[in-house]
Amino acid sequence: MPSKVARFLLSLLLALLIAAVATLGLSWVWTDVLGGADMTIHGWIALGLGLFGTCGLAWVLMALAFKSSREGWDDRVDNSLDPGREDREEG
Repeated sequence: MPSKVARFLLSLLLALLIAAVATLGLSWVWTDVLGGADMTIHGWIALGLGLFGTCGLAWVLMALAFKSSREGWDDRVDNSLDPGREDREEG
């Protein structure tokens, strides 16, 4: 029985493989079947950097959300001026 880490890495590799095949399949459908425009190497580089940047930003923001939740930063926020709170001070 493989360890949890090995199963996780295998699942991650499988997900990446499926995503790569789906991306290549969609690009084939776009260019050959639908007659879409051909992209130059600069277009592919821009697309790759955009995808990498978007996924990286999403990963970092989710990591910060989990870190904030685990360390209790969300509990320390002062919401006394929130108009929707019933226990706020009237002043």
